[in-house]
Amino acid sequence: MAKGIQAEIQQTKPFNTLEDEAVVSLQRTADQLLGRFSDMLKPHGLSPTQFNALRILRGAGAAGRSCREIAERMINRDPDITRLVDRLVRRGLAARSREARDRRVITTRITPAGLELLRSLDQPVQEFNRKSLGHLGDQQLRTLIKLLESAREPAS
Repeated sequence: MAKGIQAEIQQTKPFNTLEDEAVVSLQRTADQLLGRFSDMLKPHGLSPTQFNALRILRGAGAAGRSCREIAERMINRDPDITRLVDRLVRRGLAARSREARDRRVITTRITPAGLELLRSLDQPVQEFNRKSLGHLGDQQLRTLIKLLESAREPAS
């Protein structure tokens, strides 16, 4: 049986509100999942943000994406997408090019090496997700997804 967040973080005073407890619990859960995900990606030389950017580029296909478009789609905000993309380009996982119709626009595309790296990670990522959350079952996962979507909606 899972212990509550209060015991887990060894907090002696009760939370002021349920919202306080929920936010701390959500932050702790996200931190733990991200830490485990980072550990899984580390042997492949990727951070979670680099992995996310590569997945965005894979989804873009041959059209690629500008840095602004990558930033808009990122799961975790990264203030320096340009530097993140620079690292992917240096490793040969992505390539940049200026657009012929507007030389001011620089598009980033995933390379064959980037596609191969993602392909090699598809199964381990699925297994990681299954191991991390599969024990909840379909019904609880659907409920969790709906609750998280509601939590992301701006308060009115």
